[in-house]
Amino acid sequence: MTRRTWTLVSASLLALALGVLGATLPVPLVALGPGPTYDTLGTVDGTTVVEVDGLPVYPTTGQLNMTTVSVTDRLTMFSALGLWASPESQVVPREPIYPSHMTLDEIQQQNSAQFTSSEANAEAAAIGELQLPATVLVSSLVPDTPAASILQPGDELLAVAGQPIDSVRQVTEVLAPTRPGDVVAVQYRRAGEVRDVEIPLASRPDREQGLLGVVLGARVRDGDIRISLGGVGGPSAGLMFALAVVDKLTPGDLAGGRFVAGTGAIEPTGTVTPINGIPFKMRKAYDEGATVFLVPAANCEEAVATRPGDLQLVRVGTLHDAVTALEALKAGGPVPSC
Repeated sequence: MTRRTWTLVSASLLALALGVLGATLPVPLVALGPGPTYDTLGTVDGTTVVEVDGLPVYPTTGQLNMTTVSVTDRLTMFSALGLWASPESQVVPREPIYPSHMTLDEIQQQNSAQFTSSEANAEAAAIGELQLPATVLVSSLVPDTPAASILQPGDELLAVAGQPIDSVRQVTEVLAPTRPGDVVAVQYRRAGEVRDVEIPLASRPDREQGLLGVVLGARVRDGDIRISLGGVGGPSAGLMFALAVVDKLTPGDLAGGRFVAGTGAIEPTGTVTPINGIPFKMRKAYDEGATVFLVPAANCEEAVATRPGDLQLVRVGTLHDAVTALEALKAGGPVPSC
């Protein structure tokens, strides 16, 4: 075999090997893209997303769509390059989305837990917005706080610092003048038994007031609110779930016949927090016909930079902001924009 022939054969074998590796060898990357949207006022696979029993329910019009992001895993070098070149995708490191210290089952369980939490938070936020009498419950406990060794998930909170409690927001208001280290009286019910305890307050770096050390939820007293949507994970549907509850339980309609979409995690107090993947969520909603998109205030800069077409961006910081903005849109008034 001549040197030239040997060189050609070697180069061909190397190219073949690189091609095989590029087409089969996984790379530590995933691709993000637009995911499906779901109308929280409607049904999905024959199941009503927001169902209410025992309370007056009013007709709604239009759509209030929650939005999602798709994740493509098990990328090869070639598929990653192809998705990297696509304007519909974003290739990012795999580790933040699929942490190496967790199994896929654990990650799915975590995503499902976050979604379930978003449903509970949405119900609590809507109950607070509507000022409905509620049973306030301990959903979970903050580790390494005094409350974690006293209270349990499922405990019903009756009073804090001598104030009867019937909303999550009320707990925040009662604790506003406190400071870490203060001791507050807490009355709660567990398994039908009413108990009184004193709990030292912990601290949190992002606020001055004392931290009770519990994550609270709420359940309406005179009815039943059920939020059901399977096969979706993460916390970012909270705002749209809460809006659907508010819309169904108030006269008139929030969407005003429009196709409104949006995103944002929500706290039981009604505060809307930022999320990831907003460019893909806006794109999918716009392609499906949305004319208005509700954007968490902290996501506004990214949303403006990636807004598709003439999609109207409405800035929201709380559930009340979103309700007020939709009512203003319906009346033809100005709304806060990004």
